[in-house]
Amino acid sequence: MGYFAGLNLSKMIKRRNFLKGSVLGALSTAFPAYANADSILPVGKKKVVRPIVVATWDNRKATRAAMDAILKGGTALDAVEAGARVPEADPEDDSVGYGGLPDRDGIVTLDACIMDERGQAGSVTFLQHIKHPISVARKVLEESPHVMISGEGALQFALSKGFKKENLLSDKARKTWEKWIKDNNYTPKNHDTIGILAIDEKGNLCGACSTSGQAFKMHGRVGDSPVIGAGMFVDNEVGGACATGQGELVLETLGSFLVVELMRQGMSPEQACRKAVDRIISKYPELKKGGAQVGYAALNKQGEVGGFSIEEGYSIAISERDEDRLLVPEYYLQ
Repeated sequence: MGYFAGLNLSKMIKRRNFLKGSVLGALSTAFPAYANADSILPVGKKKVVRPIVVATWDNRKATRAAMDAILKGGTALDAVEAGARVPEADPEDDSVGYGGLPDRDGIVTLDACIMDERGQAGSVTFLQHIKHPISVARKVLEESPHVMISGEGALQFALSKGFKKENLLSDKARKTWEKWIKDNNYTPKNHDTIGILAIDEKGNLCGACSTSGQAFKMHGRVGDSPVIGAGMFVDNEVGGACATGQGELVLETLGSFLVVELMRQGMSPEQACRKAVDRIISKYPELKKGGAQVGYAALNKQGEVGGFSIEEGYSIAISERDEDRLLVPEYYLQ
């Protein structure tokens, strides 16, 4: 019997509850709203809108797949996993899963995380040969005592759970990499990713994020996408947020956590995303001249959606029961 097969789940749950309590206690000092449950962002007069799915960029196929999962009786966690799997399997999407552009050594490495309505999370980083890292991340959440598993260990874990080992470097991605080697002298390129948030029929909110990382990155680089609080964060009492763009900028400001905490303090999703972008600009004022993109998407418990980015071109996909639409938020460099 392997290690994971022999886990005492009750001990795992107790461990996670202890950690959650410790974190909340520490946060009560930095964010007073944590000190008293009654001070959490009130619902207000607006009727809660549910179900709803939100994703970074024009990922309407993904948000529709997520919504379909909800309408068939699935949970928000089922929805965000189903939504993220769409671009992960698309060979035409060069920033997520199969077809994703490789690192500078020609190797496709994947990062993903997922978070449920209880605040529990699973994450994989530097994962190779597995097409659907978001599903592996869910297995980490549900069937391991850990939050994050990386590299060879993540691959071993995935294989132990029945995932199939595959070659993820598509012909199109390989040709793009070969041209980059010839023309670009090992300068990394910007990339996009998918972050996805969903509220289900019960009003629970979950989130996920998946990426192949920065194209032509250094071998071993991990960005914001699999880091809870950076690339994605949800709080079922308040709302959720996800990020896309230059991961290092998001990592250094814990952008998604910041957005959720600002919503906790009463800001709208759009206001919170603006503030998170302002935080980046304040740290790197040279970005006022352009040169890097970061975009946020946020969804609060009232079903309100908002976003903001540094540069133009960013969009947010939204799906409700009978409608798929695209929101183009404002951006800093107007």
